[in-house]
Amino acid sequence: MSETLLKTPLHALHLELGARMVPFAGYDMPVQYPLGVLKEHLHTREQAGLFDVSHMGQIILRGADAAKALESLVPVDIIDLPVGMQRYAMFTNEQGGILDDLMVANLGEDTLFLVVNAACKEQDLAHLQTHIGSRCEVQPLFEERALLALQGPAAVKVLERLAPEVAGMTFMQF
Repeated sequence: MSETLLKTPLHALHLELGARMVPFAGYDMPVQYPLGVLKEHLHTREQAGLFDVSHMGQIILRGADAAKALESLVPVDIIDLPVGMQRYAMFTNEQGGILDDLMVANLGEDTLFLVVNAACKEQDLAHLQTHIGSRCEVQPLFEERALLALQGPAAVKVLERLAPEVAGMTFMQF
């Protein structure tokens, strides 16, 4: 029985660029391009590489109690997270075991932006809705948006050609 794979908003571009696609976390995702995995890897390690991570879960938490509510689920200071900054966190169970890791960004105006792992996004969404859904708005953005990750030692240099202000940014700032 074949599974119908989801497609990221950039799926057609991947095909146009010659990507070899494979199933990953329920999505048809690029695993390599015509130059090959080794050249792509080395280029990213030495320069920069752009990755489509749109399959990951993007979730908005909104409301006056959003930070306090989320802080009840993660062992991380969210209440004092400055606007424009993000933190690495993890959802824990009642015994303190890790359920999943995530990134939390403070967008300001009582709004948090979360990025959760693709394979766990439905469970993470259910966890949020069950435990804090009555305290803040929990809005999944699973199929609506693309998400890119620019990685490598030259990432800032590459991006500052399009957005010069990134040159002054610090770690975990957006």
